[in-house]
Amino acid sequence: MIGCGAWGKNLVRCFAELNCLGAVADHHSATVAEILALHGAQALTFEQILVEPSIQAVAIATQPSGHFDLAKRALLSGKHVFVEKPLALELRQAKELAALARRSGLRLMIGHILRFHPAFARLQTLIASGAVGRLLRLEANRKNLGAIRPEEDVLWCLGPHDVSIILALVGSEPSELHVVGGYHLRQERADTVTLHLAFPAGERAQVNLSWLHPVKEHRLTVIGSEAMVVFDDGAQWDRKLLLYPHIVKVAENATSTIRAEPVPLTIEQHEPLKLECQHFINCIVQGCEPITNGEEGLRVMRVLAEASAMMKRGHGLRTTPGRVNAPHYHLDV
Repeated sequence: MIGCGAWGKNLVRCFAELNCLGAVADHHSATVAEILALHGAQALTFEQILVEPSIQAVAIATQPSGHFDLAKRALLSGKHVFVEKPLALELRQAKELAALARRSGLRLMIGHILRFHPAFARLQTLIASGAVGRLLRLEANRKNLGAIRPEEDVLWCLGPHDVSIILALVGSEPSELHVVGGYHLRQERADTVTLHLAFPAGERAQVNLSWLHPVKEHRLTVIGSEAMVVFDDGAQWDRKLLLYPHIVKVAENATSTIRAEPVPLTIEQHEPLKLECQHFINCIVQGCEPITNGEEGLRVMRVLAEASAMMKRGHGLRTTPGRVNAPHYHLDV
């Protein structure tokens, strides 16, 4: 395990519970000592891990700016790699990592954790069965108060989650992209972002991201021609996935709406992170490709990189009335 901060500790726990934790590397000695006391792994430097033959794989949960270099060095050393999202902060780096893993025959997996959520798995099955009809629209809200990251903006921090699951549900990459970025706290880092995606078959999606929201909201709404589904990760397990069999009829001169009570869908209660870690291990043992492999990571990265480039091209600061040199949001279409 490389990087044992707040999220890295969760990965450490999961790999330890799966009896796969061999060593940890972190710059903070107190953190390492705490982990060793809890899980009994050994403390090694990253360089020692690279040359340790008993270690087949590394999991990387450092600051995003370090993902590319650490993942590349691990792959070149013959290690399978799990790397937390985002895969990298530049598209060219993501392409290099995906190509390197492919040439080396190694597993490269990105931590798009929602792809392993039991509610998402049930939602995928539901859509594939035709129960919601033709996909029309998807809307994702991922909002909270903070945490304000020092390196990446809210797009790169939160965006990978929802872009990954939306691309998986639609089954294609967007043909059109619009983005709105809000710069309320810092001139160089967006703290709110709204993405509008259009797909070749006519599906539409909207992703709303924010670090400036008073309450935590992690919700995906799927609108189909026959039904609607809400995946609310903040709800209790028996209410995380609700099917709304509403019907909207459009006639020549009138439109009618038939409302129905939501139907809770049964899902198995399993920790998504542990399922994700188990999947990584299974792929190594079985020699198969992860669901969130380098190619899937590239699809997500292409959306994020294009949105980020659009924001940078149109990022002109204006003075907000009553405040001097305060950043105002910009719109790039």
